[in-house]
Amino acid sequence: MKRFTMEEVGWTPRIPPVQAETASPAQLAALEACPPAQRRSTYFLTLAQDPASLGERGALFNSVMYAPRGLPRADREFSTAVVSMANGCVYCTSVHARRFTELSKQREAMQRVLDEGHAVETDPRRRAIADFSEKLTLTPGAVSAADLAPLRAVGMDDLEVLDLIHSIAMFANANRLMQSLGETEG
Repeated sequence: MKRFTMEEVGWTPRIPPVQAETASPAQLAALEACPPAQRRSTYFLTLAQDPASLGERGALFNSVMYAPRGLPRADREFSTAVVSMANGCVYCTSVHARRFTELSKQREAMQRVLDEGHAVETDPRRRAIADFSEKLTLTPGAVSAADLAPLRAVGMDDLEVLDLIHSIAMFANANRLMQSLGETEG
């Protein structure tokens, strides 16, 4: 079983990242579309090998993860940590577990999930988010309208449910990119 953590972990790419000092104007523009803290990360510099794709991905990522409406950001971060765990992506799990704890101040709750899995979650809203996130990640074809009932029962409206689905789908892509383009260290 993989060990998930809130500690920072490294990542080594399998293809060379773009060097910021020699990046083309298109590569630099694509990096500018990414979240500011990530623009110089090895991962995003690797994705900059394809600037058109990175530019579109960066804009979509910002819209899905940082939009000021719908699902609270802490819930998005919690969901993406659960998705990343289900996909076995140690790097993304660590990043989004930290972001969740920064936003929610619920470090102990996140640590329990990392150590024991999301089934230990006792908060009804987070448990509903975690159960749905894992099911959509592992068995997307099995998700039905009935799977939305627990989300509705904890008060989620249509926009929050849609935001949750967007964040889960975004991390199906993000985890696959991270895992196939390189290896987690640490």
